[in-house]
Amino acid sequence: MKRPVIAIGLDAAEPPVIERWLAEGHLPTLRRLREQGAYGRIQNFDYYRAETPWTTFLTGCSPHKTGYWSPIKFQPDKYEADLVEAYEFDEFKPFYALGPDYRVAVFDMPQTTLSEDVNGVQVLAWGAHSPQTPSHSQPESLFQEIVDQYGPHPGLHEDHADCYDLKGLEKLRQILETGIERRGKICRDLLKRDRWDLLLTMFGEAHAAGHFMWHLSQPDHPLYEVFKPLASGDMMLSVFQAIDRAIAEIISAAPEDAYIVVFSAHGMASNIMDLPSGTFLPEFLYRWSFPGQYGLAKGDPNTPPGAPIARCQKDSWLWDVWSRKHDPNPLRSFLRSKAPYKVFKKLEPLFGRSQGPDLVSPHLLNEQSDPLCFQPTEWYKPCWPQMKAFALPSFSEGYIRINLKGREANGIVTPEEYDAVCEEITRELRQMKDARTGTPMVTEVMRTRKSPLDNDPKLPDADLVVLWQEQYATDIVDSPTVGRIGPVPHFRTGSHRSQGFLFVQGPEVEAHSEVNGHALDLAPTILSLMDAPIPEQCEGKALLKTKVLAS
Repeated sequence: MKRPVIAIGLDAAEPPVIERWLAEGHLPTLRRLREQGAYGRIQNFDYYRAETPWTTFLTGCSPHKTGYWSPIKFQPDKYEADLVEAYEFDEFKPFYALGPDYRVAVFDMPQTTLSEDVNGVQVLAWGAHSPQTPSHSQPESLFQEIVDQYGPHPGLHEDHADCYDLKGLEKLRQILETGIERRGKICRDLLKRDRWDLLLTMFGEAHAAGHFMWHLSQPDHPLYEVFKPLASGDMMLSVFQAIDRAIAEIISAAPEDAYIVVFSAHGMASNIMDLPSGTFLPEFLYRWSFPGQYGLAKGDPNTPPGAPIARCQKDSWLWDVWSRKHDPNPLRSFLRSKAPYKVFKKLEPLFGRSQGPDLVSPHLLNEQSDPLCFQPTEWYKPCWPQMKAFALPSFSEGYIRINLKGREANGIVTPEEYDAVCEEITRELRQMKDARTGTPMVTEVMRTRKSPLDNDPKLPDADLVVLWQEQYATDIVDSPTVGRIGPVPHFRTGSHRSQGFLFVQGPEVEAHSEVNGHALDLAPTILSLMDAPIPEQCEGKALLKTKVLAS
């Protein structure tokens, strides 16, 4: 017997935070679902945890099977990192591509594609966080129809703010809550149009709120004590309360016999990744490759770190970090840090070119329309051909590519040297510590290849994946080999974690029951509740067995 499923995602919502807010009564809709149905935590992979969760959910396959590890693809023949965006779904289709026997409505699911095997409606990139797909729909006219009736999402591709700018964060809160309210109304409208076997939507606003408002909400971030007294309330909680109200509105339009599924495939906590992966790791590898040279944020390990940076000195985080570029010419260094960029750009040629391998300015990358110009890893790319190993752009863990002979265009490391280089880097990284607490920065360095000659196209681009400590959001590190890096200003204050959650309420689901599993289990669970076939590609299992399914 087929019953409808209303599946609602909360993108990158963190289980312990949600659970605490439930206990405190801040999220009455989710609390009611918990009391009336099943709840549990969902584990995802501990690596590539920002890049792969939604592909894992959409296909029911691990990244080892899909070969999709990141929206960024390294080109070894050019030493370029290209933004390739979402998985193409050529080999494995979205789990909801069920053909003519099931009516499906997909609204604003990120990192997916329009599928010809969906019998129903699909609307993509209306307001999803990092949708990685064009704004379009099936039928083609539906997207504009929705915009005409409810308006656009004011945060599409603009759901970010400077974490030091309270006015900007307050504006972002309003943008997110406007989008949330509109999303609830749109989904309610879709439910009134048809009896769907599945309606799937995603609140990407939770993702943006976690990235940029964590320090205004959670005391485990170093900037919390600085900004919490200045902020007007808990902005992140306010966004989640708006989501809770919108979920209530969606549920109110659902058929009485529907299963309600609310889930997150991964989480968010204090940001322990952006600076280590995006700033400290590329600088460490630069100094390691060119002993005695410095790229960014040369610090004095004999000087106490001082208080964390509480405001950017330049117009943005990007320009502030670049102003900390090391320069042996004191006048040029002074002008870079103090002068407006337009002035410095005119004066810089007067100083001549820097000696040796040098970084490329994010200003220049921005003028070249490089979509990764905001990542310091990208600033080192002119040096990559001359380095034994270099950091790849990342949205989560640290990714290291060995400059291998026979694979890279100008490879330096021979296959015979590969293991020794990997071991040396691992050993050196394990000695890196947070300069404030003395905490070792690295918990694990994973090898992705059994052999340097393994050229399986489904392997990730990185040879080594660095998992960082999660005790403290670090802004300054010390290495006995390369010295101190930092301090640098914090970027986003929330970063991803590998746990999500699952609420299920509906016919034959026992109240206050528990359900725990893996992100690979989410698609099979939804399909089972729909009484739909589970594709052979799915690596997980259905987490709920109801009397309805057994009949």
